[in-house]
This record gives sequence, structure tokens and C-alpha cells, in this order.
Amino acid sequence: MKRMIQIKGEYITLGQFLKLADVIQTGGMAKWFLQEHEVLVNSEREQRRGRKLRDGDIVEVKEIGIFIVKN
Repeated sequence: MKRMIQIKGEYITLGQFLKLADVIQTGGMAKWFLQEHEVLVNSEREQRRGRKLRDGDIVEVKEIGIFIVKN
């Protein structure tokens, strides 16, 4: 099931997005989470917590869910 996650502004970083989507509890967990879990952004593996996500980007966190960035 895909969930739409509303952001404010032009973009959000992947680390901030994971927190906003309730995938992680704190922003400090982002680096560890991305090393330990498979996260895809627009079907490509991503490990940079600073990756900028924009309207329409699709974030898939294996075994957790699929999220669509909505501006």
C-alpha cells in the first residue's frame, strides 16, 4: 500500500522524510537506518540521508512500505 506524505517547501532530505513518515524516531537514526535497511528512491538504492526528495518522488523502504512525496 502506498502512503502520500505531505511536505512543506520545495524539497525535503531523505533523513527528514524518514522521520516525517514515522519510519525512524529521530533524525540521528537516519545514517544507521540507511546502512542497515534497503531504501529505494525512484527504484534506485539510496544511502545518502541528505538526498533531496521532491514532489512525486517515490520512496520504498523494504518490509515497511512505499511512500509518495507530495508537495
